[in-house]
Amino acid sequence: MRAETQNIVDAIEKSLNLLAQRMDRETAPHRLEEFNARVEDPTLWDDPEAAQKLMRDRQLLVDAMSNYDSIQQELTDNTDLIELGEMEDDAEVVTEAEEALAALKEKAAQKELEALLDGEADANDTFLDINAGAGGTESCDWANMLARMYVRWAERKGYKVELQSEQAGDEAGIKSASYKISGHNAYGWLKSESGVHRLVRISPFDSAAKRHTSFTSVKVYPVVDDNIEIEVNPADIRIDTYRSSGAGGQHVNTTDSAVRITHHPTGIVVTSSEKSQHQNRDIAMKALKSQLYQMELDKRSALVNEVHESAGDAGWGNQIRSYVLQPYQQVKDLRTSYTTSDTKGVLDGDLDGFMAATLAQDMSGKGRDAANAE
Repeated sequence: MRAETQNIVDAIEKSLNLLAQRMDRETAPHRLEEFNARVEDPTLWDDPEAAQKLMRDRQLLVDAMSNYDSIQQELTDNTDLIELGEMEDDAEVVTEAEEALAALKEKAAQKELEALLDGEADANDTFLDINAGAGGTESCDWANMLARMYVRWAERKGYKVELQSEQAGDEAGIKSASYKISGHNAYGWLKSESGVHRLVRISPFDSAAKRHTSFTSVKVYPVVDDNIEIEVNPADIRIDTYRSSGAGGQHVNTTDSAVRITHHPTGIVVTSSEKSQHQNRDIAMKALKSQLYQMELDKRSALVNEVHESAGDAGWGNQIRSYVLQPYQQVKDLRTSYTTSDTKGVLDGDLDGFMAATLAQDMSGKGRDAANAE
């Protein structure tokens, strides 16, 4: 076997080892037997919430075992083919098997990353808030570009995207927008996007064609499951209704149906304007509870800032990623140094590389912390 092919095999085996560790492969068959026994219990659905959680946990284990077995079998089959091809001097068989191993390496790496999404709320749906920073029309246009980028990313993943509220810019773009993105691991993937995003480009709004720098903040927090109790004291909140100020046209509300909830102890403000007043009130309250839950998750993780402050002020010194369109083409994450020159691809939603790099860095950091603790 060629050295290059052996390196690919080693990488696949490394991914398999991590997959085995994450699901605790030695005990997995026994745990599956326990799940199956509980599923057959006629009283299972007496508690629907507990039953749904059981079914989700069982399916996650089934998927983890299936992924591991599938990758392991493909690895064995193709290494055997290479050995056979080399013995019979069949270059075509060897080449086909090597190509299959290269594809398997990518598949294994993707499953490895997905296995890392095992945080308490990683599997949940998520809210995504976008707020233009200082800079007027420039920042509003940049906020609109980011909104489009995340919608495109979510669509690539097959996620459902629902606009919760939007405030149009005075001349172009948006001042703010809030989305609910639904799908397995939506929060786990998007949580690394919280922070300030910086754009450098030749402004389309500047007649002198000067280069401008714009900032927009992004905030991500999980949709809280119904079985998670978050208490909100009515005395701690103020609920305001107002008329929506969307992008215009037939969908602009003509009544005060939009809802804004302000949580005084934390300063959190949430809005919803795309539905009826009753629906908007319910959506906004769920969004508030989700942010409060995220704050609790952050405390457990010993994060320095609470989630509503984690994005920081949308300006210099707080950015997590820089998007440069002029004088050169580059997107660089300032936390991981992950960089690409494919700015068009990124703005069209190709974000998996950035998310994967951040996730891998976070997990390696946790691994070091655990080792140091021992």
